[in-house]
Amino acid sequence: MAGMAVGDLASAIGITTEDASLVADLKAGSEDAFALLIAQYSQPLYSLISRSINDPADAADLTQEVFIKVFRSIRGFHGDASLRTWLYRIALREASNQRRWWCRHKRQEISIDATYDSDSGSEGETLCLGATLADTHDSPFDRAAQSETREVIEASLRKLPEDYRIVVVLREIEGFAYEEIAEILDIQLGTVKSRLTRGRSALRALLLEQKALTRKPPLSHPSASPLSLSASKGAATR
Repeated sequence: MAGMAVGDLASAIGITTEDASLVADLKAGSEDAFALLIAQYSQPLYSLISRSINDPADAADLTQEVFIKVFRSIRGFHGDASLRTWLYRIALREASNQRRWWCRHKRQEISIDATYDSDSGSEGETLCLGATLADTHDSPFDRAAQSETREVIEASLRKLPEDYRIVVVLREIEGFAYEEIAEILDIQLGTVKSRLTRGRSALRALLLEQKALTRKPPLSHPSASPLSLSASKGAATR
């Protein structure tokens, strides 16, 4: 009967029975439940945060801070949204706080380890970001090519306006439904679709621009100019 009650309650408030059980254990202070939560969500949240902030080097510390916030506030989770949605909402709020801090302070710093946009090319006609940014190749050559493409896309993603970038990442990489994104960001469904359309378009334009730059032909050497070739030909005939 107790199991049925938990299942009925979980269905009524829109979370799975598995989530409801995990939340109950978390609220009870179970260390095993917290370890399970970290094992299940640390990598997805880290990926989301690293693509949402200005300096990906801060993503690990920020992910740790998210789980601290979750541990402290889990008793305030009432199941109005799924556990996953709630976690992503906290992660994006922390990322937003980090961006504001970065704008005030860290962008004034210059690091010897700073990374720059790659000059490598990318086709950019299709935007299957989830597949592109997931390194599943075994060949060293394939891994190198995939890494090169990933750098181009990651750099282009960071050039998108924040509102567009977050929606693109949540949809294309994290795989959230439109309704879930609206819930996470607390915006209208139409706004989600509008931002996603504009974000995709802007990202495609950036990738095509990068592709055009890498395919620009090299400047001709002065000695190879038509005038030089004509002069050389005339000298040879004399």
